[in-house]
Amino acid sequence: MIETVNKFEKLIYASLMIMLIAVLIASVIFLGWTLVVSLIDSTPWQLETHEMIQVLGGFLLVLIGVELLDTIKAYFLENAIHVEIVVLLAIIAIARKVILLDPTGMSGFDYGFELIGIGIIVVGLSAGYYLIKKAGIKIGPGLQAEEKHE
Repeated sequence: MIETVNKFEKLIYASLMIMLIAVLIASVIFLGWTLVVSLIDSTPWQLETHEMIQVLGGFLLVLIGVELLDTIKAYFLENAIHVEIVVLLAIIAIARKVILLDPTGMSGFDYGFELIGIGIIVVGLSAGYYLIKKAGIKIGPGLQAEEKHE
């Protein structure tokens, strides 16, 4: 029974990898199209602020997708979750949020409150990433908490 569940799990991960690859290909094409249109649109060879933010947001979104693909690939190959990759993915996602943050639709208090929350998340994720890298911890089936011994 366990072997059947493991095979089903591998099938799900393989399906996710194929779908994520398709999404990444479409995202890269869209990002390239957005960049070309932005460069030749209103001011040739210069990006305006909103265009720059859109391109950087798309770039970071593709980067998040690649990191997510790496996480799925690592689990598929090693049956182990690389926690540091997941935390790094969260750090990239919150950086994308900061870059795309638009304060025009909110009050000063709401904007400040959101920035404080983002700051707390960044500090927590950074501290977690540092501790995970220092300990070298991997978690997965058959690995209770495998630590890197130096």
